[in-house]
Amino acid sequence: MLKNSQDTNKTGNVAIVIGATSRIAVSLIEDLANDVRFTKIVAISRQFSDKAETSFGHKVSYFQSDYSEKSISKICEQLRSHKGKISRVFICNGILHDSHLQPEKRIEDIKPENLHKVFEVNAIIPMIWIKFLKPVLANEQGCVVTVFSARIGSIEDNRKGGWYSYRASKAALNMLLKTAAIEFERVVKGTRFLVFHPGTTDTPLSKPFQKYVSQNKLFKPEFVADQLLALIEGNSLDKSIQFYGWDGEEIPW
Repeated sequence: MLKNSQDTNKTGNVAIVIGATSRIAVSLIEDLANDVRFTKIVAISRQFSDKAETSFGHKVSYFQSDYSEKSISKICEQLRSHKGKISRVFICNGILHDSHLQPEKRIEDIKPENLHKVFEVNAIIPMIWIKFLKPVLANEQGCVVTVFSARIGSIEDNRKGGWYSYRASKAALNMLLKTAAIEFERVVKGTRFLVFHPGTTDTPLSKPFQKYVSQNKLFKPEFVADQLLALIEGNSLDKSIQFYGWDGEEIPW
């Protein structure tokens, strides 16, 4: 099976969850907060409700970020106090649609402003986090950095076309991560990247498209979170980066 090089049998581990108010991220935080090996979970999001900040207990710290480079840099500077203890990072940010944009069915639907927005959220912001986390992750313990991507970002697996912005932004994210993994292998030894496809999950992101998905392929966020954590625990990340789906299947780049 895929055994990770991180020794999470020890207590004192710290996990960072970015995009912490998404449905899957909330489930991840709940699972991590109940894991005795983790003494601190850092939750980062644009905003938190009062309920969110009281629901996970004392193990969870909350940071608000507008995801600008200045904000990300400031938070990562504060995280230096956890250097040497961070064993998990989850970057859960992503956009598929909003009130102003929808996935493009035809090339005529492409709009420059939508391309820019989707690329910023899906590819640029995760890489800015990794840029500023780099000195924080440098430690002997090692760390698994999981970034939410999508099977639809696989160039080899693209057989249906459409969804130009989303496909291209996830493909760009995958290449950026693969490039970062090569660098980290040299200078931040012990860090491994997991590019993760969560499948179609019952969240606001997939809501407009769920009618096209069979019930056994529409997953609850809790299930996806459990699958992801099981994948990390049960697999040996023997490469600097790997691209896996929720079911443990390796996805072609």
